[in-house]
Amino acid sequence: MNKKGILIGIIVSIVIISVIVVYSSSSVETENLDVRTHGMISTTMGSPILGNTSAQITIVEFGDYQCHQCYNWFHNTKSTVFQNYVDTGKANFVFMDLAFLGRDSPKAAQASYCAEDQGKYWEYHNQLYTAQESQIDNGWANSERLKAFAFSLGLDVELFDSCLDSGKYTKRVQYNIAEAKKLGANGTPTFFIIGPDGQQQKLVGAQPYSVFKQVLDSMI
Repeated sequence: MNKKGILIGIIVSIVIISVIVVYSSSSVETENLDVRTHGMISTTMGSPILGNTSAQITIVEFGDYQCHQCYNWFHNTKSTVFQNYVDTGKANFVFMDLAFLGRDSPKAAQASYCAEDQGKYWEYHNQLYTAQESQIDNGWANSERLKAFAFSLGLDVELFDSCLDSGKYTKRVQYNIAEAKKLGANGTPTFFIIGPDGQQQKLVGAQPYSVFKQVLDSMI
C-alpha cells in the first residue's frame, strides 16, 4: 500500500472512532428511549407517556419542580383533567423540563430520570410536587433531599445516588429546556395540547379546568 493509501486509511479510522465515541457518550441517556414527536414537539427526552399511548390528543407540560404555579396546577386542576380525559383514554400526558427557576431546579429534574431508571418516574414526580416549599432554593430540592425522597419511595439508594451524583441526565434536561425555548415557552407552566390532525394549542400558566375542557373538547 502506498503512503497516500495508508494516510487515507488512518484518517478513515480516526473518523470512525470519533463517531463511535460521540455516539456512545450521547446514547447513555437515550438507549432505552423511543423517538417520539407530538405535533412539532420532540418529546423523546421527556417523561414516560402517562395514559393511553394511542390517544388522539396529547397534553405536554413544560414545568419546573420549583415552580409555584406548576404546584398549583398539579394540586388544583390536574386531577380533574386526568379524570375526564387521560383516565378515559381520550388524551395522554407528557411532562418536559423547563428547569430554570433556581440552582436546584435542573438537579431535581435529573433526579426524576434517575427514578425512572428504577421504574418510578411518576411516583418521584408526584413526590416533588407534594414536597415543594414556597421559597425557591431554600434547600428542599438539594441533592440530599432528592436522595431522601428516593429512599422514602423505596428506590435502590445506591443506584439512585450514583446516577444523581454522576450527572447522567444533565444533557437530557438541557435538551428539554432547549426544546421549550425553541417552542417559545418562556415561563412555567406552559402547556401544548396537540390534536389528532396535528393542530396545536398553547396555554400559559396554571389555567383552570374550564380552559382545558374548552380546548380538549374542540379536538375530540
